[in-house]
Order: sequence, then C-alpha cells, then structure tokens
Amino acid sequence: MDKYGVVRKIGEGAFGEVFLVRAKDDSNNTECVVKEINMRKMSAKEKEASRKEVTLMAKMKHPNIVTFLMSFEERSTLYIVMEYCSGGDLMKRIRMQRGILFTERQIVDWFVQICLGLKHIHDRKVLHRDIKAQNIFLTGNGMKAKLGDFGIARMLNNTMEMARTCVGTPYYLSPEICEGRPYNNKTDIWSLGCVLYELCTLKHPFEGSNLRQLVMKICRGHYHPVAAHYSYELRLLVTQLFKVSPRDRPSVNSMLGRPFLEKHIEKHLDAQVRFWPHPLLTRLVFFMKSVQHYACVSFNELQNFKDANILILNLKKKKHYLSILSVINKPESRRKLRNDALERVNSQD
Repeated sequence: MDKYGVVRKIGEGAFGEVFLVRAKDDSNNTECVVKEINMRKMSAKEKEASRKEVTLMAKMKHPNIVTFLMSFEERSTLYIVMEYCSGGDLMKRIRMQRGILFTERQIVDWFVQICLGLKHIHDRKVLHRDIKAQNIFLTGNGMKAKLGDFGIARMLNNTMEMARTCVGTPYYLSPEICEGRPYNNKTDIWSLGCVLYELCTLKHPFEGSNLRQLVMKICRGHYHPVAAHYSYELRLLVTQLFKVSPRDRPSVNSMLGRPFLEKHIEKHLDAQVRFWPHPLLTRLVFFMKSVQHYACVSFNELQNFKDANILILNLKKKKHYLSILSVINKPESRRKLRNDALERVNSQD
C-alpha cells in the first residue's frame, strides 16, 4: 500500500474500507480505487470468498464491468485495485433526481449497458448475486454504466446448477432466495428488474416496515406499476422481470434481442462498426454484438447479403447457435458458423 497515496475514503463494508488513491510513481496522477479487506477476523470460508472475488474480477474484462487492475496482500490485509468510476454509483444518481423522472431514452441506455455486462458474467457461468443500484457505477459524464462488486459472486460448475446460500441486499432479493429455494442465474434477472424499476420510479419496487413484510411483498410479486407515460415495451419488460417463477423470467440474451433494446446497442459498439455501408451488415453486427461478444465475424467471409440475412434468422431461431459464437475467434470457426447456418436453411426447404 506504500505505492499509493490516499486521496480520500469513499466507502466501507463489513470487513474493510474503500479508498480513492493515486499511484505515487504515476506521472499522470491517474486515480484508482483500492478496496481494503481486513482478513484477521475472517473465518477460513470468508477468506476464501474474498480471494474468489479477486479471481472472478480478474477474469471479467468487459466495457460494462468495472476494470480489475491488480491485487496484493500485506499483513493479513487483502488489497484489490480497481478502476475509478468518477460518476459515482447509480443509486447516488437516482437520488440526485429529487423526484424528477428519467427519460425513457436514458433509462434504456443505462439498462442495455448493464445487460451487456451481466451477459458477459452469465456467459462465463457466474452469478453476480448482489446486483443493485449501489453496485452499478457511472463514468463518461454519467453516460457509461458498469457492473461492480463481485463480493458474493458464485461460479457455477454447470450452467443449470442451483445454489442454496441466502445472500444479497434485502430490497433486491428474489422470491426463491426469500423462500430458501434453490436458484440459478434468474435470481440476477429479478435483481435487474429491481434496478430497472428504480430507474423508472426513483423508488424501490418492494418496501416494508420490517423484513417480514418486505419478504411477503417480494414473494407475492406485489408492486405499484410503472407510470403509463413510459412505453408499453418498457412496462411489459418490468412485469416479465418480476415473474415470481424464475423459469418465466427472460434471460439476458433474450432481452438484448428485443427490438426496443437492440436499437440502443449501436452506440456501445466500436466506432468503425457504425460506418459499414450496407444496413443489413450493420444490422447483423448489432445483433451479433448483443448476442455474444465483440468483433466476432469477418464480413469478408460472407458471400453476399443473403448470407447475412440467413445468419440473422438462424441465430434468432436457434439458441444452440449461441454456443458456436463463443469460439469464432478463428477464421475456420467463422466459416463453420456460416456453413452450418446455410445447411440448416437448405435442409428446412
């Protein structure tokens, strides 16, 4: 910690504090965040959880996830160094509104970015388990949103494996966690719904005078509807995210494929993508980016615009194509993806 100069304390948790710092040997005076975790009073399980957070954060490299820089241990203290998000957290931004509702454009823009970050996590078989407005951070004059704090994240050995530990912030807990039932990544979707609701109303969707009352409202899915001046698509999405049964909630992949969200993805793509000449190719890259990951297809390998349209149709119809997209870094894999799509269409004719 001697390498850093502390600017100020910006938060604290159950086991430590969070500081805004500058590296002493950095001539640019770049600010970053150091999360200081005192491990002296931790149980062996808690120490393992803290080190797991470090391991997970190091793997999560995405524009909409707070960047992990490094970690180190000194005198029974774990230090995690992360990117500093100058815009603060989303809850702070919500409170700044003082009752003035956000525009739908702003809500959807933030929501799409949060979904892109969450998709990156879920694709790696990890549950966040503590999605809340305080764990979403803003940069770029408040326009760029990033998911942070993997303190209670859990990696799944199998995508459908269920966890049984009760964790998370009470306002954002899903019905299945409240009832002590097994849960999977759909519990993150419920919490995501809570964040979306807060952006639309500036209030928590579920509140109670005590924990028992709060839990009852969550388990019954009782909340005041979102104001009617927001679009039908946005209000419908809120109701779907708050389905009491996890299986009835949409996945993050299916949400990003919805037209009213899909059109907002464009501004979060690499700059060179925006200037591709043909609208069909542009539409394809937008869809590919929303579905899986960045810069994943070489369009020189598409023989014509018909091929591009076939890819769009098949990717939207066949979920198993999503698994192919994760291995399309190599040219031969991209060719296989295109050929598989063509063969499936031909076989259906």
